[in-house]
Amino acid sequence: MKRLVILGSTGSIGVTTLSVVERFPEKFQVVGIAGGSKVELLAEQARRFQPRVVAVGNPEAAKELRERLGGFRGEVVHGPAGLEQCATLPEADLVISALVGALGLVPTLRAVERGKAVGLANKEVLVAAGALVTKRAQECGATVWPLDSEHNAIFQALHGHRREDVRRLVLTASGGPFLRTPKAQLEHVTPREALQHPTWKMGAKITIDSATLMNKGLEVIEAHWLFGFAPEQIDVVIHPQSIVHSLVEYIDGSFLAQLGVPDMSIPIAYVLGYPERLPLQHLPRLDLAKAGTLEFVSPDVDRFPCLALAYEALARGGTAPAVLNAANEEAVAAFLEGKLKFSDIPRLLRAVMESHVPTEVDTLDVVLQADRWARSEAQQRIAAGVSPAR
Repeated sequence: MKRLVILGSTGSIGVTTLSVVERFPEKFQVVGIAGGSKVELLAEQARRFQPRVVAVGNPEAAKELRERLGGFRGEVVHGPAGLEQCATLPEADLVISALVGALGLVPTLRAVERGKAVGLANKEVLVAAGALVTKRAQECGATVWPLDSEHNAIFQALHGHRREDVRRLVLTASGGPFLRTPKAQLEHVTPREALQHPTWKMGAKITIDSATLMNKGLEVIEAHWLFGFAPEQIDVVIHPQSIVHSLVEYIDGSFLAQLGVPDMSIPIAYVLGYPERLPLQHLPRLDLAKAGTLEFVSPDVDRFPCLALAYEALARGGTAPAVLNAANEEAVAAFLEGKLKFSDIPRLLRAVMESHVPTEVDTLDVVLQADRWARSEAQQRIAAGVSPAR
């Protein structure tokens, strides 16, 4: 039986993970869960799975959680220390890292330093600190498995093959809700429109990132650290049907792809059961005849410059990706609050990146300092109402 910790249990990935776990009670035991401000849902999860430790964001939420749980026999902890305690439980065999944004960086790194197997859904961890996390994983004997559907597809397509036989990795992107929207109209996009993803049901932040294609840019950076291929060996193609979840091209011209219905249960179950595959009988089967034509088009970086910014940050190296990631989190939050236009997101990111001189990522403090600087720089520009140069 695998013992699991789920960081971000109240988010979409966490909820789906627990739904898969519930279908296989003989295979999994949840020993730790961590959430943010959704205390009612966290309390329900704690009652259902009876973990040893439940971590929540702050003391007020911890107090409310204890009141809701009554005679709960586990421990309720809070704050950054609580997250770290949950992530490093000695009995945990697998830690699912699904916290949103940079919040997941420290607890995930701590789990890696304890030699844990980590199922990574939080792409910001490797975007901000890929060099540090991969180095620590090698030193501590930890394994990092991708939970993201695209990286999980590549993980499957690489399995059993020599890396020297790989020509390139191809990440697929749905294109989001504005795939065919004229550039001029993107100036007037509302948060409500941007949150209407055509294929996937996800949290607000990742949905906006999908609309800007920043999500795919961050995935390019993550793929570099996960699989160790050079940026020029990692491509992106738009695939609106979201049936081919990503591909690997080999030097003989062969492509291996992973296909499936667009449901996060599949990559989650692959990581949970690895190397065994779990029978997900509740999911609809992929019917290729009914799926019809599968479309693939090149991304338009003129209309969606965030993708190009991610490649640029990866090329600059050091703290540049961490700065891009932090500035993007601030930009997305400002857009959702009506403080920034959709088309200003890449403009702001460009301005923040151009104001930063990258340094080598050799310690966690370097990453956190770059993160704080980028957030402050982005917030100042947003507050000043300054639209970066077009």
